[in-house]
Amino acid sequence: MKTIFTSKVEQAFHELSGVPEITAKIPYVTVDNFPKLGLMTSLRFLEWAEQNPQGVISLPTGKTPEYFIKYTQFLLENWDKPKGMDIRSQYGLGNMAKPDLSGLQFVQIDEFYPIDPRQHNSFYNYVMKYYIDGFGLDISNSLLINSDEIPLVDNKHFLEVFPDYNIDLSLRYREAKSVVEEMQQKSIFMIDNWCTSYEQKIRDKGGIGFFLGGLGPDGHIAFNTRGSDHFSTTRLTKTNFETQAVAAGDLGGIEISRNRLVITIGLDTITHDSNAVSIIFAAGEAKAEIVKGSLESAPNAIYPASVLQRQKNSRFYLTKGAACKLTDSVNQFYKTGEWTHSKSERSIIDLCQKINKYGHHLTLEDLKADPYTSQIPNLNAETVHTVIDSIKKKMEKGMKPDTNEVIYHTGPHHDDIMLGIMPYTNRQMRSATNDVHFSVLTSGFTAVTNDFVIGVLKECQDYIAKGEIQMLDYPDFFEVGYSKKWDKDVYHFLNSVAARNQNGKRRGLCHRVIRSIVEVWSVRNKSHLTEEIASIISDLENSYDGGKNSPEVQKMKGMIREFEEELVWAHFGTPVKNVHHLRLGFYKGDVFTESPEKNRDMLPVLEEFRKHKPTIISLAMDPEGSGPDTHYKVLQAIAGAVKEWKEEEDLSKLRIIGYRNVWFKYHPSEADSIVPVSLNALDVMENSFSESYLSQVNASFPSYEYDGKFNELTQKIWVQQLKQIQLLLGKNFFYENNHPLVRATHGLVYMKEMTVDEFVAMAQDLEKAVEENPF
Repeated sequence: MKTIFTSKVEQAFHELSGVPEITAKIPYVTVDNFPKLGLMTSLRFLEWAEQNPQGVISLPTGKTPEYFIKYTQFLLENWDKPKGMDIRSQYGLGNMAKPDLSGLQFVQIDEFYPIDPRQHNSFYNYVMKYYIDGFGLDISNSLLINSDEIPLVDNKHFLEVFPDYNIDLSLRYREAKSVVEEMQQKSIFMIDNWCTSYEQKIRDKGGIGFFLGGLGPDGHIAFNTRGSDHFSTTRLTKTNFETQAVAAGDLGGIEISRNRLVITIGLDTITHDSNAVSIIFAAGEAKAEIVKGSLESAPNAIYPASVLQRQKNSRFYLTKGAACKLTDSVNQFYKTGEWTHSKSERSIIDLCQKINKYGHHLTLEDLKADPYTSQIPNLNAETVHTVIDSIKKKMEKGMKPDTNEVIYHTGPHHDDIMLGIMPYTNRQMRSATNDVHFSVLTSGFTAVTNDFVIGVLKECQDYIAKGEIQMLDYPDFFEVGYSKKWDKDVYHFLNSVAARNQNGKRRGLCHRVIRSIVEVWSVRNKSHLTEEIASIISDLENSYDGGKNSPEVQKMKGMIREFEEELVWAHFGTPVKNVHHLRLGFYKGDVFTESPEKNRDMLPVLEEFRKHKPTIISLAMDPEGSGPDTHYKVLQAIAGAVKEWKEEEDLSKLRIIGYRNVWFKYHPSEADSIVPVSLNALDVMENSFSESYLSQVNASFPSYEYDGKFNELTQKIWVQQLKQIQLLLGKNFFYENNHPLVRATHGLVYMKEMTVDEFVAMAQDLEKAVEENPF
C-alpha cells in the first residue's frame, strides 16, 4: 500500500485499514471499533510527544477520549513490559524511547461559563483529573480556564455578578439599564479581555503543536459551532441547540445547558501553527454525514472542522461507521467483494433519492449514468423490478404475525424498545399465544433530573400529610407490605389515565416512589419516612446541576424509570413480572462507563435466557457506539450471553432481531424486515410515551436532531423511512394496496434478523475487541 503518512503509527493503522485510496481534502485513517480508535490516537500522541518533549498540546474532554486516556496511561505504565512492547511493536513504535510528558505545555480547549471548577462536570476538573494528574503534566506549564480565577468587577465572585448563571451578551452592544446590568456589562468586558489575554499566551508559546478534538453533531470542534468564523479566537460565546443537547448530560438537563455560555479557543487558535498536528476523531455512523461534509467540502462555515485543511499535518481518525459515507468508502463498498443483491438495493434506492425519481420511472439510461447502479451485473430493464420485488417481500415479512413464541425484547435504556420497534411489539402482544418479555439492562438513573425528583418528593409529603397514602397504615407495610402489589400501582395509575384523573396519576407515582424509598433506605416507620424524604429533598436542593448522586438516590431514580417502563407495557396487558430490570453493574453514572465484565454483566443476561428460554430475542444493534456508549456495552453483554447459551442448548431455531433507534438507522438494503406503522400505532406511541415516561416528557436530555420528546423524533424518522420506500415503490402502492395494513401505512420500521451463528460471529468480533482491551 502506498505510503502517504510520515507518522509510523498512522502508516501502520492505514495499512491495516485496507483503504486503497484517499481522495478527501484531509487525510484520514479508519479502524474497526471505538477502543481501537483510542489506541491509535494514544500511540500517535506518544509518538509526537517523544519528538516534541516541550511541545504545546490541547486535548479534549467528554466521553470520546475514554480509550485515548486509558491507553495512554496503560502504555506509559507498561512501556517496557511484554504487553506494552507488543502493542508498540505492532504499530511501528517498537524502538521508540518512553516519552516524558512532564515538559509538555497544556492548553485547555474550552469550558462552560460560569461553572465551579470543583464540580465533577466542569472541564477544568476533568483536565486536572485525567491530564494534569493522569498524564503527569506540569500545572505551572499549563493554561487553564478556571471560572474562579477570571477577574470580574470589584473582584466579585461570578455568583455575585451572575447569580442565576445567565449572562446577557446583548450588554456588549447596548446601554446598561440598571446598576446590576452595569456591573454585569463591565464584567463581560473583563471576561472578553481575559479571553484576549488567554489567546495571546497561546500565541506567545508559538501556538498549539498537537491538537486533539472530537467532532460535535453539528460539526463543531471545541465549542466552535456551525457558522463559526474560521478566523475566530478565544472568546465567551453562546452555543447552538445541537451543542446544548449534547451538553445536557453534563449539566443536568437542556434547561441548564440552553442558558449556559462557554469559553472556547477559536478555529484560528487551533490552526495558528501551520505545522501542527491536528487530529479530529469520531466514532459511529451517527457522525458519518458530518464527517463527509467536513472532509469533502471546501473550507466552509457550515463545517467548522474544514478549517483544518490549512494544516498539512491535519488528520481525521475514524471508525469505519463514521467513515461510511465518504466517497472513498462508498466507492470501495461497491468495487470490492462480490456484487450482492443488497448492493443493487442500496444503489437503486439511493439513486431514486439522488435524482428525485420514482423507482418505476427509472430508465436503463438512468441506471447506466450512475457510477454505482451502472456496476450492477447484467443490468437490464428488469433490474429495478427485482429490487422493488425484494423490498415488497421485506414488507411482507414485517407484517407476518408471530404466534406461539417466547419473545424477549431487550433495551440498553428505558424507552429504547419503544422507540426502536413498538409497532412490531404491539402486534406480538395481540396474540395470547405469545409470552412477551421486556428487559431493560441498565438502571437509567442519569435520565432523571434532580428537579423532577424534588417535585415528586414534595408531592409525597403533601399526600402523606393529608393521609392520602393509606398503605402506610397497614400494620406490616414497613416490614414486608411495601414489597407487595407493585403491579397494583401500575393498574391504578393506568385507571387514572383512562379516567383523566391527574391527581390519581400523581398519587400512583408517589405510591411507587414511597415503596422505593422504604426499600432503598430501609425505612422503619412513618416518621422515619417523613424524615428521610425531607433529607433527600435537602440533599438534592443542595446539589449542583449535573452532580453525581449518592448510590441510594441513583437507585431511587432508576426505580422511577423502571416504574415508567412497566406502565408502557401494561398498556397492552403485560404484567410487571414480565418487565425485567437487570441493572447491569457497569452502569454507574461515571464520566467513563466501565467495560462489561463476565460475572457482573454477562451472567445476569445468561440467567434470563436460561430461565425464560426465548425463541425470539431483540436487541439494539449499535456495534460502534453511535449513540450513548451504553448501547455498545449492553450489546457486548448480550453477545457474550448468547454465545455462552449456545454452548448449552440447541439454538438453531432462535431468531435474533436487531433494531436501531434515534441514534443510528438502518439503510433499507441492510434490513430484511420492514414493518408498516399506522397512524393508530403512532398515536399509541405518543399517548403511552407521554402518560408513562413522566420524567421524560419535558425532554431534559433530547437528541441533538430534535428539540423535543424522543417519541416525536422517532415518528419523524419512521415517516422519513416511509418516504424513502415510497420513492422506490410509488405512493399508489400504499393507498391502492389490497392489504389494509399497507393502506394504513404512514411510517416504516426497519429491522434485521440474524441466525444465532450470524450473531455469534458478530459477538466474536466484539469479544475480540474487548479481549484486546488491556484494562
